[in-house]
Amino acid sequence: MTSDKKIVSLLADLFAKKGLENIVISSGSRNAPIILAFANHPEIKALSVIDERSAAFFALGIAQQTKKGVAIACTSGSAVLNYAPAIAEAYYQKIPLLILTADRPPHMIDIGDGQTLRQENVFSLYVKKSYSLPVDFSEEEDFSKVNRLINEALDNLYFPEAGPVHINLPFDEPLYNLTEEGIGGEVIDTLDAIPPVSENIKKEFAKTWNENKKIMILAGQASKSQVVEDVLSDLSGFPQVTILTETTSNLYHPDFIDGIDNALTTIHHDEWLNFFPDFLITFGGAIVSKKIKSFLRRQKIAHHWHISLSGEKMDTYFSLSQVVSEEPSAFFKNILSELKKDESDYRNLWLQKKDLTVKGIKQYLNSIPYCDFKVFETLMEKIPAGSVLHFGNSTPVRYSQLFGSSEKFTYFSNRGVSGIDGQTSTASGVAFASSEINTLITGDLGFFYDSNALMNLNLTPNFKMIVINNGGGGIFRFIPGPDTSPQLEPFFVAKHFWKAEKLAAAFDVHYFKAENLSELEDVLPKFYENLSRPALLEIFTPSEENAQILRNYFSFLKSISH
Repeated sequence: MTSDKKIVSLLADLFAKKGLENIVISSGSRNAPIILAFANHPEIKALSVIDERSAAFFALGIAQQTKKGVAIACTSGSAVLNYAPAIAEAYYQKIPLLILTADRPPHMIDIGDGQTLRQENVFSLYVKKSYSLPVDFSEEEDFSKVNRLINEALDNLYFPEAGPVHINLPFDEPLYNLTEEGIGGEVIDTLDAIPPVSENIKKEFAKTWNENKKIMILAGQASKSQVVEDVLSDLSGFPQVTILTETTSNLYHPDFIDGIDNALTTIHHDEWLNFFPDFLITFGGAIVSKKIKSFLRRQKIAHHWHISLSGEKMDTYFSLSQVVSEEPSAFFKNILSELKKDESDYRNLWLQKKDLTVKGIKQYLNSIPYCDFKVFETLMEKIPAGSVLHFGNSTPVRYSQLFGSSEKFTYFSNRGVSGIDGQTSTASGVAFASSEINTLITGDLGFFYDSNALMNLNLTPNFKMIVINNGGGGIFRFIPGPDTSPQLEPFFVAKHFWKAEKLAAAFDVHYFKAENLSELEDVLPKFYENLSRPALLEIFTPSEENAQILRNYFSFLKSISH
């Protein structure tokens, strides 16, 4: 059985034939045809999540993990707008999210009918493409057009790089009728092949490489790629090359500079030019470090090349000179034999800073009392190997950078637009689609903001939530500006006295807590036992001391670098 609405029956058929499997549906009436067509399809897994904002982030997490398109479907009206934060995140993270919004027919819009708003192109700034399907079709020619349109929409989820696509579906009443046989679709490949990188581009890149003695490769957010890691490992042996990564780059090598803020803090004003690159090569998504952005914007870089399959002009450092439209793994692999080693101390200069900071952070951590920084040290040591780590915005993901990358973890964070609005929901989606332990490390405001993530019957026992509760947005006690404002506590920090224990109980989540390092070390083994439900560990830390201890850390690094 399926919906008698031919449009949505065809959509579900093509959805399955294109190899997509998951749809996250929020309850409603106008989207009843979507529910009936997708939930009754034997090759589609339909999941119910009530809150549309949380549902969209949950789907984003599944897509992030599976690398396959995931659909979200909701009723008409304001429900649609609740999808916006996750759609923006998917757009900037390049995650294939298919947005299906049920609507009333065009003649019912803007006449005062209930639960309506202008839904066509409502996400146009944050999707790769928007489509609006007709209410129905009758002629063979109409079927052919709709069939092609749906194929094109599904293909655009991945081409040339992944991203969100919106399909608006207007439905006439009645909405709940079923039929024995649905409408079968024809699979069509609607997209052209991406042209290869020209030989001239390759020659120009190799020439630029071979003529410069200070080459920096800076990796942004990305999924694990052994091919990229292997090629960069080879390049890390070049004397004129330094490779900077973040935890969210998911790249590891002992010679990569994986604590960027640590290293930059030790560079003094009279030596910064020695560390400034003549040739900058970037790839991947967003960079967490504000320090590297500030450093690379100090003056125009002679050559900045960005590598991206979609050919986007990512001019983060205001010096972009060339874009390579190719997968970074393929480009690096193909060009490697053309790149020469050169005599230079550039690599060693950066490695000396790394060695200094690795020793420095250990020395500093041994000297400080219980605080957020000490909590992170314990967590990075004690969380089981093989875990997937999810960092909340904005303090947790920044703390993670100070400890550098580890081979034992995979790292995720919603750094597309860096909001706090869907951290828990996204991590729960990854956990749903994953067999590994998934640990979310989040601040209290991020957790409470997204507490509807717990209102989800699809949560899995491998999902572990660590909430560092310091009574508000601790980042605002650290960054210049808010830290001296008279409105610091009520409006920037949003100081509170909330606790997560009863919230966990309401949604049948195992609850643990720790108020000092001894309790934390004692509770972590219990927290990571094989439990029947998700688990939440709330760690209470001193609110005002955290910021000063972090400030003192950077002052300490400066002092040991003289």
